[in-house]
Amino acid sequence: MTTYATTVKWGKENLSLNLDPSLGPAGLKQQLHALTNIPIDRMKIMAKSKNLWKGILKDDADLTSFPFESPVQLLLMGSAEKLPDKPAVKVVFLEDLPEEEKAKVVEPSGLVNLGNTCYLNSVVQALRAIPHLRDGLRYYSNTRSNNGGDASSSNRFLLTSLFSTLSTLDASPQAISPNNLVMATKMSFPQMAQTGPGGRPMQQDAEEFYSGVLNVAAQELQNTEALRAAFGKDEDWMGAKNVIDALFGLKMEEVLTCDELPASIDQEAPVVTHDLHRKLVCNIQGANEANITHVAEGIALSLSGKVEKYSEALGRNAIYTRSQKIARLPPVIVVQFGRFYWKATPDSHDHAGVKCKVMKPVGFSSVFDVYEFCTEKVKSVLKVARDRAAAEEEERVAKKLKGETDADVDMDGNDEDEAALQAALAMSVQEDLSPVGPGLPNDFRGLYELFAVVTHKGRDADGGHYMGWVKADNSDSRNGSGSKQKIADTEEENEDWYVFDDDEVSPCKTEDILKLKGGGDWHMSYLNFYRAKK
Repeated sequence: MTTYATTVKWGKENLSLNLDPSLGPAGLKQQLHALTNIPIDRMKIMAKSKNLWKGILKDDADLTSFPFESPVQLLLMGSAEKLPDKPAVKVVFLEDLPEEEKAKVVEPSGLVNLGNTCYLNSVVQALRAIPHLRDGLRYYSNTRSNNGGDASSSNRFLLTSLFSTLSTLDASPQAISPNNLVMATKMSFPQMAQTGPGGRPMQQDAEEFYSGVLNVAAQELQNTEALRAAFGKDEDWMGAKNVIDALFGLKMEEVLTCDELPASIDQEAPVVTHDLHRKLVCNIQGANEANITHVAEGIALSLSGKVEKYSEALGRNAIYTRSQKIARLPPVIVVQFGRFYWKATPDSHDHAGVKCKVMKPVGFSSVFDVYEFCTEKVKSVLKVARDRAAAEEEERVAKKLKGETDADVDMDGNDEDEAALQAALAMSVQEDLSPVGPGLPNDFRGLYELFAVVTHKGRDADGGHYMGWVKADNSDSRNGSGSKQKIADTEEENEDWYVFDDDEVSPCKTEDILKLKGGGDWHMSYLNFYRAKK
């Protein structure tokens, strides 16, 4: 794919983009639409460089036939449409809506598969359920369309296409085709434009797309105005410099302790470093014959291990124990299940190795407790809120029991118990609670609820099929009965979900989600999305 650096004169503005002739006039207009918000049917494009087309570019022109040389200079005419503002909250009764609007409210729309684009469709449906990200993208799309910005054209095209796709999904009762977003993805990540036999697009990795989008967004949404637009208020961002790190960023504290120091040598101080991650990894394969059966075990395994590094005390390389803990929590935590790995093939003719998939089952629940994975400092803050919640629950149970058996209860004993509970509550209220992460409340207990899952089906790591599973708004009776029925033999609430198989959308329940643990040929979890539990 040969591209040419291009400057487009539009009124008083000079826009920059990389022109790919193979995408034709339609592709060029899609890029310009993302940069300017000019409706495609209103665009008029003329060439300022010599030896190109004369007059206005026609839609059926073959751009590959022109002798492009960088830098290409073009002239664009057309007026932009204003992007929609954040919609105001308006109460509308379901029975008053047109039939198409009713369908949109009851069941969300899907995304058409444009040829092995299920990796993209599934992740977009998960990102769709994160309002703060949507608000940050809205701010970016408005500001970049108004003034052009200083971002690369591919970055702008990717983020504005993502926002446009999310907005169109919300407004359409039928499945939509993500043409712009797929095109922008291939421009931003050329490896995702790979084709196989017959020119068919190759399957890509959903996690690589997710991480790529977050990396681009972190580069672009990194000023105070973007943070304020995403979260709706000013607050202490606790070191987060962009919307993505404020929303997904886990500040990890790593401690390295030397295993080989003899008693005769003074202890070497542990090496403590901090790094920022945007996901946790669940190590499925295990180590030292560890049998990983639950996501918490896999995460614990990935946060510890052995490394070799130089020891100042010993004057040589030595083995160190590595231990990682979370020093700052985000509003959203993504867990990647280590389903895929690279296996060496020394006996093959090319020794290139092969990508394999781990099929073993790894269970998870609808609530993820991060307490044991946190530093002692974070734990101390979480513990106050947890103790307070436990005391309030004990008080609630005690009052309920007292009301049920008031005639038979020793009132003196109950008064003493209640006084003790009240004292404990009063003491906890006096604690100086500080937030453990941007966007989290002071009384956060470290509990996250599962709200989206991206799954992979198939034994072929470079093939198979991805689907998205997203929790419905269970507070809204229009999504179901709103009842909080328990799953048999568990304390799990069997709430409403949707499964997005590209353009096909179907309702499902929490019990269906918990079956996505793997161990067979059915869909198995690859990316789990958790949000701070209220």
